[in-house]
Order: sequence, then C-alpha cells, then structure tokens
Amino acid sequence: MTHHTVRVRRIYDHPAADDGIRVLVDRVWPRGIRKDAAAIDEWAKDVAPSTELRKWYGHVPEKFEQFEARYRDELATEAGRTALDHLRTLAKRDALTLVTATRDVDHSQATVLARLLSEPR
Repeated sequence: MTHHTVRVRRIYDHPAADDGIRVLVDRVWPRGIRKDAAAIDEWAKDVAPSTELRKWYGHVPEKFEQFEARYRDELATEAGRTALDHLRTLAKRDALTLVTATRDVDHSQATVLARLLSEPR
C-alpha cells in the first residue's frame, strides 16, 4: 500500500501547499496559537509523550537518545500502538505533516514519530 511523505514542521510556520494532512503531536496546546487559526486537521494528544517523560526530557538535546528510547517504549504500549496506527492510516491517504511547537524539531517527539512512520513494520 502507498505510504506518502511524512514531514515535521513547527506550528508557528506557515503551512505549505504540499503539507497534506497536518496533525499536532504535542500533548499541550501551543502558546500564542488560537485554535481557530492553527491550520491543523487534527490534534493527536494520545501519540505525544507522557507529561512525566516530557518534563524529564525538558528538550535538553543531550538527553535526546534516552528520550527517544523511553518514548518508543511508551509507543509500544497498547494505547501508543493505537495512536501510532492512526498516524500510519493518515500517511497512507496523503502526505502527513507532524506539527509541533518545539523550537528544536530535530530533537522532538515529532521527529521520532516521523522516523517510526518511515520504518518498515
């Protein structure tokens, strides 16, 4: 089955014409963004890292490798698999853009998700 492009963008950046389905993958709503102006199709809170993991990580790049391992463990739970499978379904329909408020997208949960969605099952 076809698997479309999965990309990562900040919610504060203007949407691109080829973004396809835009899904916010943060557990907390981004500061300074009105819900009616967010330019997203969905808010997938269930696929975001737990509050405990997010607070532990604190977006410290030196912790990213350990964060990714712990986050993948969370996504291996039943609830995590269900949320990830939903994103896989969306990626089969159209290009998928994972949207986050994180400044450093290369060290974010959105990047981990994009990698997971690109890996063979």
